[in-house]
Amino acid sequence: MAAQPATHDGSSLDGGSLVRMNFRTRPRIKDVIQRAAALSGLGDSAFTLDAAYEAAQAVICAHDRTELQSVDHAPFFTALEQPREVTPALKAALERHGRTVVSR
Repeated sequence: MAAQPATHDGSSLDGGSLVRMNFRTRPRIKDVIQRAAALSGLGDSAFTLDAAYEAAQAVICAHDRTELQSVDHAPFFTALEQPREVTPALKAALERHGRTVVSR
């Protein structure tokens, strides 16, 4: 499910309910945010929400996407189509991955 872009009033485009997010920051950071918000014609909260939303989307995109160089296409698809035999080392690595990596 794709997230909805924020509007400048902080609501989502789908018209859903709003929730509160609070954070603390240093005065110099607040001053920079307030200046940039004013220059953009936005309130502090709307500016911060828009910037955080864009950054969050970029992080999610970078996490969810794998890009291959041209030279890597053939070996990658060959590996998918013709997987190698499961060795004891691979089995141990998969078990270790299952114990240590949290996927949501």
